[in-house]
Amino acid sequence: MSTPAPGSAGADRAPGVRTLVEAAVRVLDEAGVPSPRVDAVALAAYALGLPRLELALAPDPAPAGFVEELAELVERRRRREPLQHIVGHTVFRYLTLRVEPGVFVPRPETEVVAQVAIDEAARLVAAGATPVVVDLCCGTGAIALSVDTEVPGAHVVAVDLSPQAVGLTRANSGAVGTRTLRVEQGDVRDPDLLADLVGKVDVLVSNPPYVPPDAVPREPEVRDHDPDLALYGGGADGLDVPRAVLAAAARLLVPGGLLVMEHAEVQDAEARAAADRTGAFVDVGTLPDLTGRPRMLVARRKAPSHVEGSHP
Repeated sequence: MSTPAPGSAGADRAPGVRTLVEAAVRVLDEAGVPSPRVDAVALAAYALGLPRLELALAPDPAPAGFVEELAELVERRRRREPLQHIVGHTVFRYLTLRVEPGVFVPRPETEVVAQVAIDEAARLVAAGATPVVVDLCCGTGAIALSVDTEVPGAHVVAVDLSPQAVGLTRANSGAVGTRTLRVEQGDVRDPDLLADLVGKVDVLVSNPPYVPPDAVPREPEVRDHDPDLALYGGGADGLDVPRAVLAAAARLLVPGGLLVMEHAEVQDAEARAAADRTGAFVDVGTLPDLTGRPRMLVARRKAPSHVEGSHP
């Protein structure tokens, strides 16, 4: 990106925002950024202090200082700093959520996971119930706050091990939530986690860390910026934390309660097998993400009398 050189045609007139955005698109495209035009427009909107930018209505010439600010932002993105970290927010379903380095940035595919939990909670509300919904490994609070805002009448609890994620979820709840979200710091592997909700949860949803240790993400935005705590699930297969989610679901869910858990597309069979091995679930299956890949485990809690090893 550059402005006209002194003495050249147009040197006495600042370029328009649209021209500068087109230059930014080229820079980001050459750097291998996956969505250069979307990102360039978003960065320009941020530099202008706008929530969004219509290029057809963009200022021409650009405001004073815009060239320098946009150039700095584009350079950060060129170096593959996540767009969400640069602008400080992301959109998840109907919410604009604050994001910050050190907390996992929610992805569009997780919106489908949230939808399954939302549909179940809404079904229960329509039947006259007040469902309890728990989001384990909540990160920014994206899933929990989607349920909180889209299903009036649900009681939602969000849990994360990271103090920074807990703080960010609370901040997002204060900004976009109903002010009723309960947020707790806790380890999903703790058998006493949410002890007051044992056998009382209607929907347990989770996007836990599940990346195997030998499957380092290719995208620099993920590999270099998302925290390892939110990426790697532990164990040779990356499923240690997801197995802890299964154990927590077996303990917390009411009979017939729904478990929804995101996983990698190569983990669907083992995730189902892990759920079966608990002896606590029925109707164990896999649902696809937006692109049709097998990305989430769904299962229902057995009635206690049907759990293996128990007696009527």
